[in-house]
Amino acid sequence: MLRSETAAEPQRQARALAGLRAFQDAPRLRPQRPLPARRRQGRARLRGAGPEDGRQVLFVPSLINPPAILDLSRETSLVRWLAARGHRCWLLDWGTPGRGDRAMDMTAHVERILIPLIARLPAPPILVGYCLGGTLALAAAARTKVAGLATIAAPWHFSGYGGAAGAMRTQWVATQAVADALGLVPMEALQAGFWQIDPARTVDKYAAFADLDPRSAAAQAFIRLEDWANAGPPLPYAFGQELFEAMVGEDRPGRGLWRVGGANITLGQIDCPTVEFVSSTDRIVPAATAAGLSDRRISAAGHVGMVVGRRAMGDLWSPLADWIEALPRHT
Repeated sequence: MLRSETAAEPQRQARALAGLRAFQDAPRLRPQRPLPARRRQGRARLRGAGPEDGRQVLFVPSLINPPAILDLSRETSLVRWLAARGHRCWLLDWGTPGRGDRAMDMTAHVERILIPLIARLPAPPILVGYCLGGTLALAAAARTKVAGLATIAAPWHFSGYGGAAGAMRTQWVATQAVADALGLVPMEALQAGFWQIDPARTVDKYAAFADLDPRSAAAQAFIRLEDWANAGPPLPYAFGQELFEAMVGEDRPGRGLWRVGGANITLGQIDCPTVEFVSSTDRIVPAATAAGLSDRRISAAGHVGMVVGRRAMGDLWSPLADWIEALPRHT
């Protein structure tokens, strides 16, 4: 990708390669220690923070990349920030799947992990789902009682990907034979697809890193985020198959054809207060793919920036906290 993107720009190519080498060689700060695990369901764990008597808030991250994006550092942890406001916050850690998990598709993650964990909490929680975690949270909210539902950059109408869906399916076809043999979809295969969404930006961000002092705060923030983006366990084979074939390929959620709990689910089955946070500049989950909940909040920050970027406090953290705290306690 780097060679094709910079074939006619040798200076840009040289700067990007220099930035990539500097990134690889840069010192790393010690990562934040994960919150303690308090509940388990199969390989998944709920990590808790905040007072035991606080309002129950369950964060549901995507399975693509680690859950740490919601608990990235002392300065950028939405989970710990909300816990400090008096809420009992739970972060779902999906764990690392093995070959024995190959048949665990997206539906099974809702039915066999998420809904049972919701049932084990002392009260129906407010679900906060990020990216594909939001997709799973929407499905769970249609099948079990929750006190509220907030989605962040979460796809539901997969037809909103438009022409990009074809490229995603092509990437899946190229990966499928290896994934089938392994029983798992390697993160590297997924990451290659993300790079193709905006290759110019991928090249330019490493070219810009070449100009930074690797020990500076800006460099360390970039390193922490890129290390998160390049990390993560594989997906179970069936999860990848359902994602790319049934969701991206057929838009089953958007068409009301996704079966969870033995029946098709629709957004009309969700009977709790809802809000969706949508990015107007998101290339990974375009605004056109969002569920279209009645309470929509728009951010100009990107897919990740709206959670941990400079605008996150004003665009997401504070509005989300205000929305949660305005809900009736008996809801």
